[in-house]
Amino acid sequence: MSTRKRPSIFEHDGEPIPGLPEALPEGETILWQGAPGWAGIARRALHLRGLALYFALLGGLRGAALAADGADLVSATLGGALMILVGAVPIGLLAGFALLSARTSLYTITNRRIVLRIGVALPMTINLPFALIEGAGLMKHSDGTGDITVTLAKPHRIAWLAVWPHTRSFRIARPEPTLRAVTGADQVAQILARALAAHAAMPVPAMQGGESREAARSDATAMA
Repeated sequence: MSTRKRPSIFEHDGEPIPGLPEALPEGETILWQGAPGWAGIARRALHLRGLALYFALLGGLRGAALAADGADLVSATLGGALMILVGAVPIGLLAGFALLSARTSLYTITNRRIVLRIGVALPMTINLPFALIEGAGLMKHSDGTGDITVTLAKPHRIAWLAVWPHTRSFRIARPEPTLRAVTGADQVAQILARALAAHAAMPVPAMQGGESREAARSDATAMA
C-alpha cells in the first residue's frame, strides 16, 4: 500500500492481510487492530437514542392531541402507538446499518499510519499517514468503550461522506476520522500516542503548508 503524504482511499475486493488491501512495505509493522462496537455506532454516530426519544415524544403528543379532541382512551393510545410504530421503522433500519457497519469495519494502527477498512456494500480502505496527523484525542464512555479522534493537519482533509459514520459528529467542514467504540480504548490510545511520538521524532521533510511536527508530538504526549 502506498504511503503517499496525503489521505488516500482504496476500493478493493481482496485482502492479503485483514484490514489492508496490500501487503505492508518493508519496515512497517502492525501495532494494533480492532473493530468498532455496533452499539457505540448506533448511539453516538447515528444518534438512535435521541431519535427514539423524538418519536416517543411525538407519540405522546399525538395521543394527547387525540384525547383533547374528544377521542376515548383506547383511540388516543392507539394513535400515539401508531406514531411510535412509524418511528420504529427508520430506527430499526439504522440499527441494522450500525450492526453491518461494525461487522465490516476494521481499524489498524501501524508504526507509520492509521488505516480504516470500512464500507458495508463496497469495502474501502482509508489511509492516514502519521505525517498528516496534527493531533489525536480520546473520549471514554460509560459502556467501557472509547472513541479516538484524529485531526488532520491543514490543508489536508478527507470527505465527510467517505468516512461516515467513522467520524466525529457534527464536524462536517473539517471531518475528524474516528476509531469508534473501541474496546480497551486507554490501551489503544497509548499505542497510538507512542507511535505518533516516535514518528514525530524521526527526521521528516516539511509538510505542505509549513505545518510543524511539534503539534503532533505535543498531542501524542498529552495522550500518553
